[in-house]
Amino acid sequence: MIENMWDYSPQAYSDDQKLDLVGFDVEATDGKIGSVDEENNVVGDSYIVVDTGFWIFGKKVVLPAGTVHRVDPQERKIYVARTKEEIKNAPEFDEETYREPSYRDSLGGYYGGPL
Repeated sequence: MIENMWDYSPQAYSDDQKLDLVGFDVEATDGKIGSVDEENNVVGDSYIVVDTGFWIFGKKVVLPAGTVHRVDPQERKIYVARTKEEIKNAPEFDEETYREPSYRDSLGGYYGGPL
């Protein structure tokens, strides 16, 4: 289990990095899924919104910070510890509700399992 789904692990993204992640490419364990469209770095509520482009027909997905395995500032890439299929099957992104606690709870439940 992930200790806190909504915080970056120190191994993945340390406080001294704190980069603007918008525009970074995002890689699942089995390939690229898109690029960061938005980020939230509030402690205990950190996540990235990924624009998947043509991969899943222009949809966006929210990935809690706890899914991030590593950030590579030189390559401008974020590596997440989930497969494309896991990400594709996550709770549906809705532009109107993705910041609400109920959506966050459903994402936390979905991604809260073992890495």
